[in-house]
Amino acid sequence: MFVILVWLIALTSIALMLVRPRGLPEYVWICGGALLLVAARLLPARAALDAVREGLDVYLFLTGMMLLAELAREEGVFVWVADIAVQHARGSPGRLFFWVYLVGTVVTVLLSNDATAVVLTPAVLAAVRRAKVEPRPHLLACALVANAASFVLPIANPANLVVFGSQLPALGRWLGMFLLPSAAAIVATFVCLLWLWRKRLRGRAAPVEEPYRLQGAGWLALAGIGVAAVALLVSSGLGIPLGAPTCGAGVLALALVAIRDRRAPKTAVCSVTWSVLPLVAGLFTIVEALNRAGMMRMTRAGLEWLARTPDGAGKLAGGFGVAALSNLMNNLPAGLAAGTALRQMDSMDRWRMPC
Repeated sequence: MFVILVWLIALTSIALMLVRPRGLPEYVWICGGALLLVAARLLPARAALDAVREGLDVYLFLTGMMLLAELAREEGVFVWVADIAVQHARGSPGRLFFWVYLVGTVVTVLLSNDATAVVLTPAVLAAVRRAKVEPRPHLLACALVANAASFVLPIANPANLVVFGSQLPALGRWLGMFLLPSAAAIVATFVCLLWLWRKRLRGRAAPVEEPYRLQGAGWLALAGIGVAAVALLVSSGLGIPLGAPTCGAGVLALALVAIRDRRAPKTAVCSVTWSVLPLVAGLFTIVEALNRAGMMRMTRAGLEWLARTPDGAGKLAGGFGVAALSNLMNNLPAGLAAGTALRQMDSMDRWRMPC
């Protein structure tokens, strides 16, 4: 009965998170399910607190990245980079597509895929509308490159921290594993999109009437992002957890911008989607309860079975399996479950499964 109740509450919470009845935000359902598990004594309170504490580095990382992204949005940095793409297109929708894709790649690598999908995309939409070209190819470019480039660096996707946890590889090892596959994914995605929209990328785009000019506070925000990128690369190279440096970089960027625009930091802080943090904490708690109810044993059994299959076939099947589960449920709980199981397996060095 214990196992059935845990699975019922956990899966119901995740399903409600996806459906969002009455328009209530995702964290309400996940945190509600986590609290219900503790209240029903299906998960000890100490175990729940340990699960929440386990995600501290992820919370700090998300906080820093959200602060940087919102600050850059508030100061027009994303509008500026989208406008640069329009200028370099020189009236060609095809060249505009290339530059939008390139900008999306850079933003994903340095500011995470969430920044590309949530913050850059509206700026690109406004830019392509000014250029009077078909917006769909360029919006899809933002959406898909946010995934394709999300493994170039560890900071390119918050899920990387969730999957690898304390065993996140140092930068040199990370690049050795993921740089070439990421480059192949970026190029393949670009070629497929270019071929799919080739007819829509013909003709002429409207010329830029007046280029967008970044103001003083915008340059300071851009400098803060640059400092953050350097700090995170150094931290990753030294094998230091990325949460604290990312959060520190976000706070530093706020302080720099406050020199020229005192209202911007407050606006950026108020614009951050803080509900992401309790959502992630609730997911850590629910996954801990599921692990105690047998999910860890099932996951490990499945991975050990895959490890006995021919090397390439096993990794391919495992990768597609986790990808399917991530799409059906959510990439955070699926990645957390798979990553926790992999970290506890003796064959961890053999397996490196992106989720």
